[in-house]
Amino acid sequence: MRAKREYRDRGRTQVAVLDALVERSDDGMTVFELRAAVSVEIDELETALANLKDDDLIVVSKHEGRTVIKPADRVVPTGPSPEDRSFVDWVRERIPF
Repeated sequence: MRAKREYRDRGRTQVAVLDALVERSDDGMTVFELRAAVSVEIDELETALANLKDDDLIVVSKHEGRTVIKPADRVVPTGPSPEDRSFVDWVRERIPF
């Protein structure tokens, strides 16, 4: 799953962070997990996280002694996005059976 379309006009790293967090929105991710998922230098990741935090697009909390980062609720799509639909799903919607 990917972040909502309205949050995809940000920098490449910020979008990658949001997408990774949306994939694990229930559990959240640590900075180390994010760094592995996004594959960027730590400075670039820190800058992206700071910008996302300033814009209230992520939530940072302590959980069992770990710092956990989750996407803000408004970033997580409520249903499948048009990009996630397959061609077969698209055809099924268009042709009544």
